[in-house]
Amino acid sequence: MPKSRAIRGATFNRESIRFNLPGRESDGDWLDDRETVDGEAPPIRTTVTVEKARTIITRNQSPDIAFDRSINPYRGCEHGCIYCFARPTHAYHDLSPGLDFETKLFAKPDAPALLRAELSKRGYVCRPIAFGTNTDPYQPIEREWRITRGCIEVLAECDHPLTITTKSDRVTRDLDLLAPMAAKGLAAVMISVTSLDPRIAMTLEPRAAAPAKRLAAIRKLSDAGIPVFVSLSPIVPQITDHEMEHILEKAAAAGARAAFFLPVRLPHEVAPLFRAWLDTHFPDRAAKVMATIQSIRGGKDNDPNFFTRMRGQGPWSDLLRTRFHIACRRYGLDGERFNVRTDLFRPPAGPQGELF
Repeated sequence: MPKSRAIRGATFNRESIRFNLPGRESDGDWLDDRETVDGEAPPIRTTVTVEKARTIITRNQSPDIAFDRSINPYRGCEHGCIYCFARPTHAYHDLSPGLDFETKLFAKPDAPALLRAELSKRGYVCRPIAFGTNTDPYQPIEREWRITRGCIEVLAECDHPLTITTKSDRVTRDLDLLAPMAAKGLAAVMISVTSLDPRIAMTLEPRAAAPAKRLAAIRKLSDAGIPVFVSLSPIVPQITDHEMEHILEKAAAAGARAAFFLPVRLPHEVAPLFRAWLDTHFPDRAAKVMATIQSIRGGKDNDPNFFTRMRGQGPWSDLLRTRFHIACRRYGLDGERFNVRTDLFRPPAGPQGELF
């Protein structure tokens, strides 16, 4: 029996309609040009390109987002979540939001040094920095690159608050940094759990940690005194919505303090990728899934408007929200907020300060 090939999320490389970019062809590499084996295409390898960023803190003014700044150590994400709203950003690099997004990654090794410089600027005003708002800071390549850890080391040094959202249990590797920060009220972590069914999770988020590992990470973080929350985002109607109460129950038992959810969003090139994924993996209910999503999104695949994009609309959205609030009250997940303090910040020590 031949070896099963590595699983990816997208079923193809979607060209960018907005930027009129061509579909990606083989570049002539002998591994890319190998013939299929037993009817299966060769596995697509992950490549990482160094990105020379000029700044590392990204700022936003969105009125429906709780944070105003974030750090993304990587572009693209090997987790390959089919619904990822960050996929369209790869088109700016003349790459596909499809398979390119999960296989052609960019790393920013200068991020810790850039962060130190930005925090040292005169007039810098401290606000929580969010990790994991675009691509996952603990995706597989963090194991070798350790850029996320380097940034946390800088923040820990100057008592700067942070929040982390991830699907990876790799976050527990950094307990030695996060636990002391949490003891000062400077750190909080949100673990995303979208399904407890390993088969669905492997299809929906093919290279993210298994559900059991994410629950174990919640337990480890909680035991270390780190405020940990659970995110059921996104809920995919007709595929994962039936698991809502069970996920909340398991997360509460593991030590989560509160919960958050978001109906699936399908902006720009994500919608056709998601439709193709449905046709491949859930052909029996593809039309029903899309009809429900459109009922939540005002008759379209996506609603880009502030506030409603986070909540959805219509009877399906109302039902999800009602079920969520009832379950949160039942399992004690409706109390604490995702907050950290900002009053302990001190600028990083400069070259002169490090001499003494």
